[in-house]
Amino acid sequence: MSNWLPLIATLFIQAMVAMALLSLPVMAPVAAKALDISPTLVGIYISLTYAGAMFGSLTSGTTVSRLGPIRVSQLGLLFCGLGLSLCAVPSLPVIAIGALLIGLGYGPITPASSQILARTTKPSQMALVFSIKQSGVPLGAMMAGAIIPTMMINIDWQLSLIAVALACLIFAALSQPLRPSLDDLRQAGLPFEIGTLTRPIRMVLGHRTLATMAICSFMFSMVQLSLTTYLVTYLHEDLSYGMVSAGLLLSVTQIGGIGGRIAWGVISDRWLGAQKTLMLLACLMALSALVTALLLPQLPLWAIWITLVVFGASAIGWNGVYLAEVARQAPEGQAGVATGGTLTFTFLGAVIGAPIFGMLSSVFGTYQAGFLALVVTSSLCAGVLFRLKSTPRLSSAA
Repeated sequence: MSNWLPLIATLFIQAMVAMALLSLPVMAPVAAKALDISPTLVGIYISLTYAGAMFGSLTSGTTVSRLGPIRVSQLGLLFCGLGLSLCAVPSLPVIAIGALLIGLGYGPITPASSQILARTTKPSQMALVFSIKQSGVPLGAMMAGAIIPTMMINIDWQLSLIAVALACLIFAALSQPLRPSLDDLRQAGLPFEIGTLTRPIRMVLGHRTLATMAICSFMFSMVQLSLTTYLVTYLHEDLSYGMVSAGLLLSVTQIGGIGGRIAWGVISDRWLGAQKTLMLLACLMALSALVTALLLPQLPLWAIWITLVVFGASAIGWNGVYLAEVARQAPEGQAGVATGGTLTFTFLGAVIGAPIFGMLSSVFGTYQAGFLALVVTSSLCAGVLFRLKSTPRLSSAA
């Protein structure tokens, strides 16, 4: 099998689950009006999806080993499709269940793909390959921002969710031919025990570099999810942009994220290393969040584009460098477990970050307050990375 085929497969699976997760936030103003609720409550939806994702990532070490990474990815797509279908039902309790199912599907995807790529990638290309694969997240968000608003105009928000759900099922079917070669190391008889839920966290907390990566991913995810969850609503309600225009500007941040993930991977591999690269990204996030909070409706479009491209390149571009460093520090053959452990903290940041952003925006009556809070979060992360000292890789016995 070509070394590029696993990368291409994991890239598109990642893009599809990201589109599934962000489809409802993109249509938040329209869906909220139909449900007669405030658009700021979309933060609760994000919180529920990532609560499900936390559980999915904690169990991913065992499920990936037992079922194989491709089968786990297929199940993830299936859960996302089912969850989207429930989110199309105009009932808040049913939407809440749908959000949890989307999270359960989303959570194991990254650990599964990390297991595949750690096995098929040369060590000298880790950050670049992981960054390319993780560009599937902004790619999926870009598709949501570019496609969903137009779909809502031509059909409606509920049928748009069903269409994305069907796309998830199609991708699950298309990945089936990869199972024989990429699921060949699965251990079908591996037992599932309660202790397996805490093993990834114990591994992370027992190693300084992995623990620091987890803490930083917690803060970075607060910034990333707040940006992708609320940007369309911020542009629509505070800056008076139309839904289609606001959705396209969300896509602009994702374009920056895609380019950023690949560029930062090269920079980390060849020049700065993971710690300095992530510290630079934290500083760029703080600056971008500050400028975004100060945007005015009368500003020229090119100025807003530049701001959002830089914001996307930093707030969405960090994941590949971070995941490559986690895989590099993990014990041999345990990249999936270590990734699942650190992602628990990543998802926790998403669980609390978006609701806090929405609460601050509601209290102060403007989304600018939420973006100013992201300045503080990013600055704290830069300080944590500045104090980090390098630590040797864990032994296989860890």
